[in-house]
Amino acid sequence: MKKIAIVTVAVLALGLAACHKNDAANNAANETAVENNAETDVNAATDVTNAGDAALNAASNDINAAGNAVENAGNTVNNATK
Repeated sequence: MKKIAIVTVAVLALGLAACHKNDAANNAANETAVENNAETDVNAATDVTNAGDAALNAASNDINAAGNAVENAGNTVNNATK
């Protein structure tokens, strides 16, 4: 009967130890999660910025190409009238 009582006490002690709340560890984990989420947000914003820059560059290239086409057409008209 003593063995059962000792085993029961040991199991209960381990159970209570496992349930002990460790605020420092939880706070550290929460801070790490916040930092990781913030880094993810910054990376997403950077990706959006880079995509926007690429789109603006493509648009600028298209505008330059259109301007060159107009200039070439004007040169063709000038050459035809000489």
